[in-house]
Amino acid sequence: MSLAELQALERDHVLPTYARFPVEFVRGEGAWLYDDEGHPYLDFLSGISVTSVGHCHPHVVRAVTQQAARLTHTTNMFYTEPAMRLAQRLSQGSLGGKVFFTNSGAEANEAAIKLARRARRGGEIVVVEGAFHGRTYGALSATPQESKQAPFAPLVPGFVVVPKDPDALRAAVSERTAAVFLEPVQGETGVWPLPEELLRAAREACDAAGAALIYDEIQCGVGRTGTLWAYQASGVVPDALTSAKALGGGFPIGALITGPRLADVLQPGDHGSTFAGGPVVAAAAGAALDVIDDPALLRRVRELGERLAAGVAQLPGVREVRARGLMVGADLDGAPELARRALLDQRLVVNATGPDTLRLLPPLIVGEAEVDEALVRLRAALSA
Repeated sequence: MSLAELQALERDHVLPTYARFPVEFVRGEGAWLYDDEGHPYLDFLSGISVTSVGHCHPHVVRAVTQQAARLTHTTNMFYTEPAMRLAQRLSQGSLGGKVFFTNSGAEANEAAIKLARRARRGGEIVVVEGAFHGRTYGALSATPQESKQAPFAPLVPGFVVVPKDPDALRAAVSERTAAVFLEPVQGETGVWPLPEELLRAAREACDAAGAALIYDEIQCGVGRTGTLWAYQASGVVPDALTSAKALGGGFPIGALITGPRLADVLQPGDHGSTFAGGPVVAAAAGAALDVIDDPALLRRVRELGERLAAGVAQLPGVREVRARGLMVGADLDGAPELARRALLDQRLVVNATGPDTLRLLPPLIVGEAEVDEALVRLRAALSA
C-alpha cells in the first residue's frame, strides 16, 4: 500500500490527533529505521525514548516470540511467571517495595495519584512548572500547561503548581499534602534537569509533612540518563516512581514502583487493569532490562551523551544544550522546521518539543560512529 493510500485511510477513518510526517517505516534494526522504499534513517528519537535497546533487539525478539508461542494473556486474576519475576526485579533493583503494572506511562501516573490519595485521603498533590505527566485526566491535571489543559476543563481538583524554586516548594507542602510529584528530568518541555537543591527540598518537605515524594521517570528512567534510574544520580530517593517507555523494549508496559512505606497502601479492588503486565510484555521488559542494566552499557551512555551534547553545542545557531546521558535538548530558532528537514532531507529522526527546542533521544545501544553521523546530518540540515 502506498503512502498516499495510507494518508487517505487516515483522512477518512482516523481521528485527527496526530500531525504525522509523510514517511512510512516498515522495518527497524538497531539505531536504524527503513522506509517503504528501503531508505535507511538514523533514529535519534527511539519512539520517544521507547526503543532504547534499539529496534528489534534479538534478545527481546527471542523472549517475545518464545512467550507468545506459549501464552499471551490470562488477566491479573491468575499468576504468570514473567510478571512475578519482573516485579521482583524492578523492586530489588530500585526502591525495594512493590509494583503495580500498567499499559502506559499515563496509566502508571494515574496509579501513582491514586496511591498518594489512598495514603492521605483528600490530600493535595504538588507539581512543578514545566511538568508533563500524561494526557489522561489525572495525569493531565498534574500537567500545568494551559494549552493542554484548557480544552478539557474542568479537571481533577487538588493539584498545586509551584515554580522550580526550593523555597516555593517548601512553602506549598503541608499536612494537607498527599504527595510532591515531579520528573527528575523534564522531557516533554525540552530536557530540563531539576536542580538537586529542588529535589532535596522536596524530600525534606515531604518528610516533615508526612507526604509522599513520587518521581515520574517515564522518559528519563531505565538507563536514559546513564544510571538505571534517574534518582540514583542525585541520591534523593523517592517513596515511589513511575516507569514506562523504555521498560518494554518497544512493547507497551508501565509500572508504579513503591518503596517499603507505600507498599501496602493500595488494597484488593482499589485499582486494576485487564491487560497490564501480561506475559508477553513482561517477558519483553525482562529482556530489555537484561540489555540495559549493565554497568558497561550505562557507562557508555554517559560517555556518548557527553560526546553528543558537546557536538550539538558546536552547531551553528545553538544557544544552549541541556543533557543527562543520552537525553539531550538544544535551544535554537526554528526547531520544528529543522526536525522536518533533518527527517526528509537528511534521513535523521529527531523531534522538536516546542518552537525553540530540539530533542535527541537515541537508543542506548548507539555507537560512536552513529553519534558522529547524526551530528553531520544535523549540521547539513541547519545549512539547508
